[in-house]
Amino acid sequence: MTGTASGQEVALDPLARPWYRGASARDEASLIRQARRGSADAVEALVRRHWDAAHRAAFLIVHDAGAAEDIAQEAMLAAVRSIDGFDRRRPFKPWLHRIVVNRSLDWLRGRARRPEVSVEVAGPAPGALARPDERPDSLSDELMRALAQLDPEERALVVMRHLLGYRSPELGRVLGMPAATVRTRLARALTRLRELLEAEARNGS
Repeated sequence: MTGTASGQEVALDPLARPWYRGASARDEASLIRQARRGSADAVEALVRRHWDAAHRAAFLIVHDAGAAEDIAQEAMLAAVRSIDGFDRRRPFKPWLHRIVVNRSLDWLRGRARRPEVSVEVAGPAPGALARPDERPDSLSDELMRALAQLDPEERALVVMRHLLGYRSPELGRVLGMPAATVRTRLARALTRLRELLEAEARNGS
């Protein structure tokens, strides 16, 4: 992880993207048209194509393997049910990611409201994190712990920008906020993330 003293430029190490399928926009649009006409095969193809991305996004936000599975399934089902209202002029994946992110944040907020869970529960329950070989991109323990200490909205921004590859204008469209707001909140989240990582490095040395 690198950055300037101002905290405005922070980059996580580039990550492999095993969920990327390289499908053409024309192929995607054809599947969506068929799905809107009721084709079960087209729906299955869309689910297969986007499942890894949906599950990965959910896991990186909620840090709970079981919850991520449920959220990804619910998001895919919601997307299929709403396919008639999808704007075919836009790419499908960001639309799906918006559903995933919203459901992930709802899950975290609901968990924090439960009386047996402290307000700081933006992070995982004990034992909820997957083993390193089960995590997307085999992220380090240090990074996972630091991400878990961010507020849910901050974590979602960092995940989508640096681990899913969205840029500020795209993030604004996905999250429904101006790009300038995205940049401001992201800079604040990255500054906090750097502080957490530096504190962990000091404590571990």
